Amino acid sequence: MGVFDRFAGHEQVLFTADQASGLRCVIAIHSTALGPSLGGTRFVPYATEEAALADALRLSRAMTYKAACAGLDIGGGKGIVIGDPSRMKTEAVLRGYGQAVESLGGRYIAACDMGTTPADLAVVGRETRWARGTEPVEGGSGDSARLTAYGVYLGIKASLRWQFGDDRLDGCRIAIDGVGKVGLRLAGRLYEQGAQLYVADIDTAAAEAAATAYGAVITPPEKLYGLEADVLSPNSVGGVLNEATLPELRCRVIAGAANNQLATEDIAGRLAERGILYAPDFVVNAGGLIQVVDELHEGGPVEERARACAETIPERLTQIFARAADDGVSTERAAVLLAEERLRAVGRLRSFWSPWRHGSR
Repeated sequence: MGVFDRFAGHEQVLFTADQASGLRCVIAIHSTALGPSLGGTRFVPYATEEAALADALRLSRAMTYKAACAGLDIGGGKGIVIGDPSRMKTEAVLRGYGQAVESLGGRYIAACDMGTTPADLAVVGRETRWARGTEPVEGGSGDSARLTAYGVYLGIKASLRWQFGDDRLDGCRIAIDGVGKVGLRLAGRLYEQGAQLYVADIDTAAAEAAATAYGAVITPPEKLYGLEADVLSPNSVGGVLNEATLPELRCRVIAGAANNQLATEDIAGRLAERGILYAPDFVVNAGGLIQVVDELHEGGPVEERARACAETIPERLTQIFARAADDGVSTERAAVLLAEERLRAVGRLRSFWSPWRHGSR
């Protein structure tokens, strides 16, 4: 394998290190065919730099497909800061990361992700014009977990409607893996509609909060995927649909906010063979991206506009489910084909492209 083979399909990958502050970061730009790349910034203590790079490449590619399927004029990117945020998240590290973002000249727009907050992005933004997802007082739209959870909620209802012909949640058994910022908000919406909830989280306090607020039954993480449920909703880490969990599954629908839920793409086909409807994660969890992209409009973010865009998620899911059925492919493959078709059709207009206007307010 050649040195560049691992980056196949990516436009640019930037590595930055600063010995004085301890900053080590990777920024991966998968595509700018539809517009500048945008993606969250993960601040995570990866075991190795190779693991951080692999995550950046995988997640930036998913962001390209997420934006394309959501109908957004944006490309896919991802930022990774390597380290334990509880110890290493200093002003110097965040500002150094901001300088790395600025060096790309607007080809990558940084937002929040695991280990970073809107307040962190405000610090990053002191060094770059290309940081979004800050608090409203800073001109941003605040925590994007709200719209992410709303989109997943809509995705679950659309999936139930396709699978059962009825999207009512009253009495529906839903197993939620991860009740953090997104999962807990999702649990609240589902509870309000009468769903019976089962939750698992390695953070016992988070699971207990869901149990107290929404009557959820706390389940050990290793047993959640084997529960008999109408819906399984992964909302924590990626790769949870794999060779180990696949035989255990007893659900009819899988729809959640976690990125890259499939350990390998062939898992989607094997889910279909078992009669399990998989809602592709990069379609279902697009609400957060939609909210951040809305900040790029001249005049700043408008909550109603972002919410209206997120409300198209069920329509796109239904289109994907129908295409998968008609073409005899997995729902994951149908979603990728939809994204790639838009990338080709709209991306060719780059020959008429003028410098991207947004983001320089």
